[in-house]
Amino acid sequence: MIRKFLASIRSAASDRKGVTAAEYAILAVGVVIIVGSAVTLFAPQLTGAFSNIGVQISTQQASVTTAAR
Repeated sequence: MIRKFLASIRSAASDRKGVTAAEYAILAVGVVIIVGSAVTLFAPQLTGAFSNIGVQISTQQASVTTAAR
């Protein structure tokens, strides 16, 4: 009975599935924190960049439409 108990403890200690899942969870949280921080930090620059791209696309679209007539 004690041997079975000790054997089950040994097999649980050698099972790395739970540890691996915890490591991936910690890694995922780290990635979320880094990406969230980067977005927060660069939000004004990103907004300006995408606004400029939108203006350029609209300008080119208007030019193509005018030239096609």
